[in-house]
Amino acid sequence: MPDRTLQISPSILSADFANLERELARIGSADWAHVDVMDNHFVPNLTLGLPVVEALARVSPVPLDCHLMIEDPDRWAPGYAEAGARSVTFHVEAVADAVATARAIRSAGARAAIALRPGTAFEPYEELLDEVDMVLVMTVEPGFGGQSFMDDQMPKVRAVREAVRRRGGEIWVQVDGGVSADTIGRCVEAGADVFVAGSAVYGAADAAGQIARLRGLAGRHQHRVPPPRG
Repeated sequence: MPDRTLQISPSILSADFANLERELARIGSADWAHVDVMDNHFVPNLTLGLPVVEALARVSPVPLDCHLMIEDPDRWAPGYAEAGARSVTFHVEAVADAVATARAIRSAGARAAIALRPGTAFEPYEELLDEVDMVLVMTVEPGFGGQSFMDDQMPKVRAVREAVRRRGGEIWVQVDGGVSADTIGRCVEAGADVFVAGSAVYGAADAAGQIARLRGLAGRHQHRVPPPRG
């Protein structure tokens, strides 16, 4: 089985919001810039919205990976693709019609993804793999950066990876929350291939060096992944 492409997506939630263009330049060697959109309803925090994403898309050296922690993503998610985001993730707990929303995101030119809170099981949503490009398994409770990594989410990551393997297709498995040099190996071994790292990258004096370190650690752990069952 060939190695999966491993991708680093630093979260600008941990960046200096007064200097976002400069902060995006710091992560120019990453694969994505992860943008957390929070509405103070679905999660108890308020960050930024469509106008800021549109402005960021004009100056970012890497594509934007927008994670919508908002109510009514059916209405709002396609607009983020239209604003320039290359990947748009919505939560299964908030969406009314996941299939229609995913198709609308794709029609607007972006990759579509679903996200699962720590308390949300993956199995009821496995059928959505036919409609999405990525599944995000939250490894902290959504809403705030800097939380501790939840090891108990690794079985869910494995379940998603196994379902992707069974069904075929090029569907990425993303983890978000507490990802660092200490935890990225466990995520790789569980089956993740896209890693959202906020404070681990932006808290470092050399963000580019930290991105390279995380990518190297992920690559080394990839060769420890056990072969698929069956």
